[in-house]
Amino acid sequence: MKKVLVCKEKDELETRVSLIPDDAKRLIGMGFEIKVVSGAGVKSGFSDEAYKNAGATIVKTEEDGFADSDIVVRIMKPESAKGLKKDTLHLSYLDPFNEKELLNDFAKSGVQAVSLEMIPRTTLAQKMDVQSSQTSLAGYVAVMDAAAKLPKILPMMTTPAGTIQPARVFIIGVGVAGLQAIATAHRLGARVDAFDTRPVVEEQVRSLGGNFVKIDLGEMGQTDQGYAKELTPEQVKKQQEAQAKTCEKSNIVITTAKVFGRKAPRLITKDVIDRMMPGSIIVDMAVATGGNVEGSKVGEDVVTANGVTIMSGDLLERQVPYDASKMLSGNITAFLTHSGFYNKEEKEFKVNLEDEIMKGCLLTQGGQIIHERFK
Repeated sequence: MKKVLVCKEKDELETRVSLIPDDAKRLIGMGFEIKVVSGAGVKSGFSDEAYKNAGATIVKTEEDGFADSDIVVRIMKPESAKGLKKDTLHLSYLDPFNEKELLNDFAKSGVQAVSLEMIPRTTLAQKMDVQSSQTSLAGYVAVMDAAAKLPKILPMMTTPAGTIQPARVFIIGVGVAGLQAIATAHRLGARVDAFDTRPVVEEQVRSLGGNFVKIDLGEMGQTDQGYAKELTPEQVKKQQEAQAKTCEKSNIVITTAKVFGRKAPRLITKDVIDRMMPGSIIVDMAVATGGNVEGSKVGEDVVTANGVTIMSGDLLERQVPYDASKMLSGNITAFLTHSGFYNKEEKEFKVNLEDEIMKGCLLTQGGQIIHERFK
């Protein structure tokens, strides 16, 4: 199992590619055969010629490559398993909590489907963690997008005409995206406040130059995967009320709070937005899963009656596709060359369900859904 097909993303809004030429060359040197659908890397800055020079073969369509491929890699979930041969290993985001029909289709087709977002968040699998690599970039882009819309500069500036005070940025949710947002806003000279339901992250916030906003929500913690535990309705209400004061005096608010596999918690309501300063910017990075912010919309900015702009923060990593693709490609390459799956002597890749990483992310095999969470 070593013939790999790199698909061209069918969503016109998708700018990334799942494998870049440098990693294709590396994999070819390790015994893999790489085919790339023509134009797959163009939006990311990687030409067909670059893939050819790396040793890959260019095919016109993904259908042309399915029959002679053991492994198929792409970024976004496909519409179906149509065209994939039995026992093909398919790697992509799958949104498994919301795509039961697609999982059943993979199972019926005999396809072995790996969900990239289900790769365990362990030290051993860190190099394969697509969630961390992509949300880190999204956190950076969120700050840059907000700064471009904000009607004032971020750093303090002393001039003959007077002193300009630094912008105030409030980050809600200190996961990978939040940490990168804190670091970026601080580098740009803003005064940064941050809050997370996990008190354990306070030290990380301070190390990046931010001020940790303390809100007593009672007993809190994180899952074994490092995600914040879901709040009770009472805790959500208490958080909303306490952080409203910080929102009111902030020029930029960025919300990153997601609960994996569930609807995002509503953290900023209309009455809080109504009290914010005209010209303030809110970036809702959970907009695609229900939104942290009342009134946010996927793919568009909303300007409220009092002049606050609510920006859609969905898939912001697509705005920096060259680096996003490089990081994604590195994640996928790490997966394909992991010692639990890849045998260096034989130069062969094998699906090994005894390996904890494969066990955590392989959802279908042998004509059925095998993952415990989705059976």
